[in-house]
Parts: sequence; structure tokens; C-alpha cells
Amino acid sequence: MTAPDPDGLLAEQLLRLTRRVHRIQKRHLEIRDLGITPAQSRLLRTLAHYGSPPRMADLAERLEVVPRAVTTLVDGLEAAGKVRRVPDPANRRVIRIELTDDGRAALRELRRARRSAAEEILAPLTQEQRAALGGLLDTLIDGSAGEGGRCSAP
Repeated sequence: MTAPDPDGLLAEQLLRLTRRVHRIQKRHLEIRDLGITPAQSRLLRTLAHYGSPPRMADLAERLEVVPRAVTTLVDGLEAAGKVRRVPDPANRRVIRIELTDDGRAALRELRRARRSAAEEILAPLTQEQRAALGGLLDTLIDGSAGEGGRCSAP
């Protein structure tokens, strides 16, 4: 009989949690009836982090997707009035993507949806558990222990 694999169990728990978070966030988006998909939501959030309108290629790189995927997302968001294509002032061949006022309003609503989804997910935890989880997540996100840390054999 083989012993249980604790790292395998943790990996499965993380995947299940990720799927649950995605489902709950999607439901909270649908409740608000924004007509924005999770992928479009991610593009809007990414777009908001730029100081000036980025090129499509910049968005594709930041989102780690192919440029064609960004074109499809931008097409949908532009049709909904959330973003617009604008010419680059220095090079008319380059098109940049900027948020519209409706896009900024949608982004505020998306943030509220994400916050309410997080509240739902974290509801069973005490404040101490939330603080501990936050510290653990910071460690996992930073990956500092993984750099030069233990390596398991295949």
C-alpha cells in the first residue's frame, strides 16, 4: 500500500480552490449583469494598471496570451463601449487601447464583484485564519521559498 502524497493532496486542494474562486467570481459578475466575461474582466483590470494607453502587443504580453486573443477581447469590449482604439500620437500605424468612462465604471463594479466574491469565499475563516492565509499566499506568490528550495524527485 502506498502512503498518501501530501504535496499531491495540496496541489489538488489548490486546483479545487482555484476552480471554486473562478465559479464564485463568475456568478458575482453575472449577478451584476455587466455583460463582461472573466477574460474581458482581466483585460480591463490589466488595462487600468497602465499609465498611458498600451498597444495590443503590450496587453498580450502582460496577459501572457497571443495577440489574436487580445484582439477578440478588445473587439467585444469596444462594441460594449468599455474601451476604444486610439492612434498613437508618435506613430499613426500603432493603435493603443484606452478605457472609456463606461469602462472605468465597469471596472469599479468589477472590483465590487471581486470583493463580494472574496468575502463569500473567506466567510468561514476567522480573522486569525485570514491573517495566516494572507501570509501563506504572499509566500506562494513571491515564490521565495521555491527559489533554491527543496526539489522533489519525480
